[in-house]
Amino acid sequence: MRAQRPQPGETSFETVLAAARDGEQWAATAIWVEYAPAVTAFLSARGSREPEDLASEVFLAIFDTIGRFHGDRDAFRSYVFSIAYRRLVDELRRRERRGEHEPWTPERDLRRSASAEHEATARLGDRDALALLDSLAPDQRDVMVLRIIADLTIEQVAAVLGKRVGAVKALQRRAIAQLRKKVAPPRTPDSGPDDSGE
Repeated sequence: MRAQRPQPGETSFETVLAAARDGEQWAATAIWVEYAPAVTAFLSARGSREPEDLASEVFLAIFDTIGRFHGDRDAFRSYVFSIAYRRLVDELRRRERRGEHEPWTPERDLRRSASAEHEATARLGDRDALALLDSLAPDQRDVMVLRIIADLTIEQVAAVLGKRVGAVKALQRRAIAQLRKKVAPPRTPDSGPDDSGE
């Protein structure tokens, strides 16, 4: 028996999951709408060349294996990002084996812009945030991207990365310390007492 599509406001995670397992299109759409933006942002932040395409592959894998998933909403979020992380690692390995080759297109040519000022202000926040994350060690970067962009808990990040919770906490602590050093304003003589205590 196929699950009935619930009325707006009546949809629980368990209802959506059961319907998705039964192949209901509305349930697959609900899962896509809820998780695809965060998955795409995660893949983009971690360097996927085609994050939307890779996100589509992630969701195809999710829907192929959803019958084997057991757990609550939090466990499902970990499940989604575990698949996304594995697909990303596969893409990065493929690119590493083949080398980096990108065809030139006018749209991707950073030397051209209708307005350099507009381009600079439009990209400043995202570019600076990504540059900060990219400056971290790879393990620290993975932890921070999963925590910030994917909005996963420490335990979920540990499950996605296959690490102990304590190791993830240590990586996060070190990453935050590194980020603080990079964004802290430089200390000037007028900013407070000097080292001599005067």
